[in-house]
Amino acid sequence: MNNLYNPSDVKEIIHRLEKLTINAKRQWGTMTVDQMLAHCNISLETAMGLNFPKRKLIGRIFGKLIKRKFLDKKPMVKNSITEDMYITSNNSLEFEKEKNRAIELITTFYENGPEKCTTHPHSYFGRLSPDEWSVLKWKHYDHHLRQFDV
Repeated sequence: MNNLYNPSDVKEIIHRLEKLTINAKRQWGTMTVDQMLAHCNISLETAMGLNFPKRKLIGRIFGKLIKRKFLDKKPMVKNSITEDMYITSNNSLEFEKEKNRAIELITTFYENGPEKCTTHPHSYFGRLSPDEWSVLKWKHYDHHLRQFDV
């Protein structure tokens, strides 16, 4: 299973990020490429324990049932649910800044290892192990890089 604790998976995601351009056309959804990067970055910061979204009622009810679907080998489906705090409508984002930030965050997450992964519950899925966070965040970046055809 691909994850952000595997050096070859980290290298591959970073390589794909480096290929991403400001002119990349989305294949689905409504985010611009810089909004997508900011969205992924804020989400990875959650796994790093840098922000703490509240549990959602729907997640408390259905989270355990859908968690497996988000952690299996299949890619995330297009137009998956998005936590409100990860949606940005900011039109003044800087593409290169967000792209570099993504590479830095992924590198830091990998270098920090499982020991520094958050213990705060995911807003929908509840408690995740460091390995589950690592798989989920790899799949999240993969999903959005596919969204922009890289």
